[in-house]
Amino acid sequence: MAKFMYLFRSNPAAYQSMSPEQMQQTMKKWMDWKGALEMNGHLKQLGERLDGTGKVVRGKAKSVTDGPFVEVKDSIQGHMFVEAGDMAQAVELAKGCPILESDGSVEIRAIIS
Repeated sequence: MAKFMYLFRSNPAAYQSMSPEQMQQTMKKWMDWKGALEMNGHLKQLGERLDGTGKVVRGKAKSVTDGPFVEVKDSIQGHMFVEAGDMAQAVELAKGCPILESDGSVEIRAIIS
């Protein structure tokens, strides 16, 4: 089995406009999806949700700017580590992620060991 990292990207404003009922339904979908990954042996490490603010240190000058990516509408909201047979299976597993319903994305990166 290979290891992969899922990076969840979305526009934070998509969640701010949800009603409490919609937010509760979305959280249930997340819990169901993560539970299915865990039950089937794919979930290896659940990452923490990330704050939308931060700093970026760049280049030799070590310049510091607000971040993570203020010029784009989507930012990384969180991550998790999964195990799958190959990239194709990791992609199929990611297709169940609820973030896709709010036009977000799941970036899938293989872990090099």
